[in-house]
Amino acid sequence: MNKPEERSDVPVLTQVVEDLNPARAPVDAAALETLARQLESAVLERLGAEIDRVTALALDGVRAELSASVAQMVREAVAASVAQALAVPKRD
Repeated sequence: MNKPEERSDVPVLTQVVEDLNPARAPVDAAALETLARQLESAVLERLGAEIDRVTALALDGVRAELSASVAQMVREAVAASVAQALAVPKRD
């Protein structure tokens, strides 16, 4: 096995290693805000059609459920009214 002194590619705890990621220049806050607004706009533009499609599908499902529910309630209300009307004896 090699001795630590012979392997120069592996840093030793006491060795100082250069930072491979140099410090970045500070970002201008106004430029960052402009970039954020542009990114938001681009994402919303791309997602807009998909959001409309998914919303339309969901609303169609809710509309169908509501229509079926209202039809059932009307059917039951009419049946109850007819049954009540037939059950009441007529007085002369």
